[in-house]
Amino acid sequence: MQTNEQGQTFAEWLLKQTGRDDWIGTLAKQAKADPRFTFKSTPDELRKRLQEAGAEGDSFEALDDAEVDWLSE
Repeated sequence: MQTNEQGQTFAEWLLKQTGRDDWIGTLAKQAKADPRFTFKSTPDELRKRLQEAGAEGDSFEALDDAEVDWLSE
């Protein structure tokens, strides 16, 4: 399982972002409310779920930004 330099999986990192006042914070809140979201969820799995749900481009951009932020920490 891939982790960032702090040893956090993407899902662990994302759940800590719920206090942010941006698209990543919104994405984190949505993930936290999703019963299918787990600590093993990867960015690619979330992209697939967004596609299945018919999400708009902003959601994908938020996920892309979140993945970059996660990898840079």
